[in-house]
Amino acid sequence: MTDIEMARIAPGRVTLHDARRKRRWTVELEGFEIGVYPVTQELQAELLGEPARHPRRPATDVSWLRAVRLCNAASEWEGLDAAYTFEGEEVTWHVDSDGYRLPTEAEWEYACRAGSTGPHYGPLAEVAWTAADGVSAPQEIGGKLPNLNGLFDTLGNVWEWCWDLLDPARYDQYRVFRGGGYADDAWSVRASTRRGGAPRMHHDDVGVRFARGGFDGTDAAQGWSARADRERADPDGPLPSGWTPRR
Repeated sequence: MTDIEMARIAPGRVTLHDARRKRRWTVELEGFEIGVYPVTQELQAELLGEPARHPRRPATDVSWLRAVRLCNAASEWEGLDAAYTFEGEEVTWHVDSDGYRLPTEAEWEYACRAGSTGPHYGPLAEVAWTAADGVSAPQEIGGKLPNLNGLFDTLGNVWEWCWDLLDPARYDQYRVFRGGGYADDAWSVRASTRRGGAPRMHHDDVGVRFARGGFDGTDAAQGWSARADRERADPDGPLPSGWTPRR
């Protein structure tokens, strides 16, 4: 099978921002691993037994549910414990598992920034495929410069799913994707930009990047917790103009 190249990310901290709730907070992270590249069509084809039209391009049209199943397929292939179990479309992350999984938002942003504090970890034209390049599809991985963690295409080319819920009070089960895509302008292709979609949603500019790392505990790790998700599902404080909670 195609090697899954992973980079080891040292422990550290990252500051996140929730625009609706107007709050910033700092997350302390343990060390973890994350893919040097987004999952390619070639790797997806090997894991799922499907053809790959463009082997070196990122796998796209990947829903969040498909992304977590890809993680489990990669774990099974390498004889690792699966990170996820399913009850219908309800997914449980077993945080003590060392199998492949999606990064948390905090892990993704920390790995993407690689010590940088601005919106980009380098000149955007040199590190990311964006609308400025005039391309009409995702490009082969590794065509732009990596960040200082040795990661390619964390900005631009394709958005990448994370584990976290986007804003459960407003968007229910929508999950986060990060990083911007080949058709996005510079405003969207930033380390801090958050977007999201329903677990079954799939688009031609949304893919996935594997992470790994198991942690002591239950239902909480690396900036995420099930308890915080429940608290965020209840809107609090004044609502922005035009905003309505989920029904």
